[in-house]
Amino acid sequence: MKFNYDVIVIGGGHAGCEAACASANMGAKTCLVTMDMNKIAQMSCNPAVGGIAKGQIVREIDALGGQMGLVTDATSIQFRMLNVGKGPAVWSPRAQCDRGKFIWQWRKTLDETKNLDIWQDQADELLVEDIASSDGPKVRAIGVKTIWGAEIYAKCVIVTAGTFLNGLLHIGRKMIAGGRIAEPAVEHFTESITKHGVTSARMKTGTPVRIDKRSIHFDEMEIQPGETRPYQFSYMDKGGALKQLPCWTVNTNAEVHEVLRSGLADSPLYNGQIQSIGPRYCPSIETKLVTFPDREKHPLFLEPEGEDTNEMYLNGFSSSLPMDVQIEALKKMPAFRDLKVYRPGYAIEYDFFDPTQLCHSLESKIIENLFMAGQVNGTTGYEEAAGQGTMAGINAALKAGSESNTMYEPFILHRDEAYIGVLIDDLVTKGVDEPYRMFTSRAEYRILLRQDDADARLTEKAYKLGLAKRDRYDWWMEKKQHIEEIKNFCQDFAIKPKLINSALEALGTTALQYGCKLVDLVNRPQLNLTNLSEIIPRLKEVLNRPNNRKEEIAEAAEIRMKYKGYIEREKMVAEKMHRLENIKIKGHFNYEELQGLSTECRQKLMKIQPETLAQASRIPGVSPSDINVLLILMGR
Repeated sequence: MKFNYDVIVIGGGHAGCEAACASANMGAKTCLVTMDMNKIAQMSCNPAVGGIAKGQIVREIDALGGQMGLVTDATSIQFRMLNVGKGPAVWSPRAQCDRGKFIWQWRKTLDETKNLDIWQDQADELLVEDIASSDGPKVRAIGVKTIWGAEIYAKCVIVTAGTFLNGLLHIGRKMIAGGRIAEPAVEHFTESITKHGVTSARMKTGTPVRIDKRSIHFDEMEIQPGETRPYQFSYMDKGGALKQLPCWTVNTNAEVHEVLRSGLADSPLYNGQIQSIGPRYCPSIETKLVTFPDREKHPLFLEPEGEDTNEMYLNGFSSSLPMDVQIEALKKMPAFRDLKVYRPGYAIEYDFFDPTQLCHSLESKIIENLFMAGQVNGTTGYEEAAGQGTMAGINAALKAGSESNTMYEPFILHRDEAYIGVLIDDLVTKGVDEPYRMFTSRAEYRILLRQDDADARLTEKAYKLGLAKRDRYDWWMEKKQHIEEIKNFCQDFAIKPKLINSALEALGTTALQYGCKLVDLVNRPQLNLTNLSEIIPRLKEVLNRPNNRKEEIAEAAEIRMKYKGYIEREKMVAEKMHRLENIKIKGHFNYEELQGLSTECRQKLMKIQPETLAQASRIPGVSPSDINVLLILMGR
């Protein structure tokens, strides 16, 4: 049986769901191929969204018109804003979610998306056709064939297969093929791509034990409540959050470590069974013991899987040790002395493809019309996957809808525009040798990439694309206007010292000798719009303009005033780098013949084939002197 679409998305994880929605919402006739419609957007590991830098990505997805923020808000059982003790550039939202309700909220979202069909099946082979190009013969993706014999054809194909490609599960010395626990691996699809010249390799990740909360002594643990302020991810106020639940913290001890060490000989990570590299920033408990042998304890975080289940997730105890070792070790902690588990932790190895073989649009440089997103590009994390999926869906829809399939203007976010831009640029420019995880430290313009201003950076762009709809655009314009009103009021409103000095001293700051503008008070570290509004009635009137997101708007206005100098300085630096972004070098040079460049530089440039001089400057092994040589040659 044959089907025809504009865009096919292979895989119903976080990347696939966002890619399918983005493509369909832009008007492309889209088909999402997934192995199990009842596990759409499954949270294979921790049922949580966001975190340091990851939360910013979710806000960016939402500002672009994506769905992850809305689904998270509807299924959140605990919300926290991380890093609030630091500057706003690194504030990061994070939410614990109800795993089951998250899946069904996503399923509802997909079911209600126009232009989107779902086909439950397993992709078995990428279908291609030979084409002629200026670079010689190439191939073009034209569809997929499934294990049940369906042939689905499309103008563009997006692969978002997660950990399923030749997936291999490990618990102790036991190995079983699988993409997740109790789910089959995809065994032939990788080979149908690599036979055309795309390079693949192996990575590893893992997940912890799941615990029955009825067997836990919570009085032996420290409770960790969520925020009292009603934060949310989406800039659109849809409401519907679930009952808020606490998390708990506990520490391992010497007895736990002793039992874990006794099982290292049977650990797939240390007996040679696993050859691939796991995530550096989410290590297994056995890796922690080997890497930090002198540590007497390691913190663990017990987190609920939902509001109606006894299943709990033990964050920090990822492991592939034999199941009896995992359980025996946990029982050495007082809180877990009567422990019962639903399943042990396990590791998984899977195929990924070299992301340096992708363009910034996430289209393959080797197989035309083939896009890739998520863990198949070497990343780890739901948020990184969803961000890539959004961009792949946008660009696949743009290309499928262009009059000439080879001539279209891709939608690309630069490093000063979004963490998604930093993520994709890092992948295609630097490649990966371990699962890539986003951090605020990876962004050189993080003062510009705050969680509070993603809509300011991206919503108008998305609206022009047709992805962000009118209600989102209108809400941003209303919010933008209110922010400007607050800023203008603070810049114009004159303060008379004799009227507020006693109130200022009560707030813990020095009194005024002379008059000033309200913005000068806002910029004092001890003061903010909230406490100033209690002593300046007219400010309170401005802040309380009828709106259901007053706190969010006031916070955004305050950050823009307090950090105005830093923001403007970083914008100047970014604008200088844009000059190099505007110098296109792809196709201008045969790098092998440029003897003025170092050998390493020539090799890296030949492999990556950067689009611009700015991208070339970010390639490891390309020095500033090499960039100067290229600048001189471009001048000639």
